[in-house]
Amino acid sequence: MESWAGHRVPRLPGAGRPVRLYDSARQGVHPSRPRGAATMYVCGITPYDATHLGHAATMIAFDLVNRAWRDAGHPVRYVQNVTDIDDPLLERAARDREDWVVLAMRETALFREDMEALRILPPERYVGAVESIPAIVARVEDLLAGGAAYRLADGSGDVYFDIAASPRFGYESNLDRARMLELFGERGGDPERAGKRDPLDPLLWRGARGGEPAWDGGQVGPGRPGWHIECATIALDLLGTTIDVQGGGNDLLFPHHECSAAHAERLTGEYPFARHYVHAGMIGLAGEKMSKSLGNLVFVSRLRADHVDPMALRLALMADHYRADRQWTDDLLKVAQQRLARWREAVATPVGPAGAPVLERVRDRITDDLDTVGAIAALDAWAEATLAGDRSDPGAPTLIRSTADALLGIAL
Repeated sequence: MESWAGHRVPRLPGAGRPVRLYDSARQGVHPSRPRGAATMYVCGITPYDATHLGHAATMIAFDLVNRAWRDAGHPVRYVQNVTDIDDPLLERAARDREDWVVLAMRETALFREDMEALRILPPERYVGAVESIPAIVARVEDLLAGGAAYRLADGSGDVYFDIAASPRFGYESNLDRARMLELFGERGGDPERAGKRDPLDPLLWRGARGGEPAWDGGQVGPGRPGWHIECATIALDLLGTTIDVQGGGNDLLFPHHECSAAHAERLTGEYPFARHYVHAGMIGLAGEKMSKSLGNLVFVSRLRADHVDPMALRLALMADHYRADRQWTDDLLKVAQQRLARWREAVATPVGPAGAPVLERVRDRITDDLDTVGAIAALDAWAEATLAGDRSDPGAPTLIRSTADALLGIAL
């Protein structure tokens, strides 16, 4: 599957810093220590409602990780998936009386356009679930052969992962069993399914049903893959047995990231699957979580069609810390638009206050668990001093423009 076009990232003077990130498994901020190239897998969209502001905020957060690693001198191997076959996609296609393949292709194309507009650095590999089915089947066969998976006895052809085969199950999310069961039922799981060994056992392979798409599963039988094994397979095949960051929104903490880690660790015998499990906060609107079910999604493409500068949108989504659940408001966007205008006015001056300390401050803040609030404050202060008449460094405007671009992804 094609990714989107990238852009040249300026090289900044001096040395970047080690990147510290909050790890959900250890529940604290810890240094990331890539061994050679930094590896990151970010769970992508199910393509039927692209691209809402929650998607955008999540992708911006991991774009900042990518940029900070590159500034520190690390090559980055970044993979993102597209869940282009899943129940929600089929349900939306049926509701709208549309071919699910056409729906997925259209929404994926729109997502790419939005990512380009927001200046998200593209992944090295952008991979669909459908194109990965042969590899997924092989992994399901391995789990069955190793006794970590089982077939239901009801003739459905469904295959489940046995969480008893993962003795550390729960370490990534740090949730108790009651909360796991609650979230499992809310987020695509089937705790009430008869015949399972444990209500929390996740689906690996859904046997073929009439009226649903299905693929040749070899010894597994015809059907289609479960959600969690998709991401585990793609990450293992393209990034190796242990990755530096597994990322996504905090709604993926459980069950998705817990289960995909359990699958990967059982398949490879390596622990942990990811050295950092990193989760971005949710975006709300009018006091409610922005969600498909509530019908209150705000779309990047709609804002772009209304001539909102994508850089203002990006700034607005970075105005609070990436891990915080936060609200989208018209005022938030207005402040970002004003900030962008002030920054552009300031860097358009031929001379400004010293730029090097600002670069170091922005580096310091971004590498401390993506503190965009502090980084933005440093650039705000420089812009205000410039517009107030401080004219001491002729190279500062160019350096500030490069700093905003390289570390924050903001084109001035």
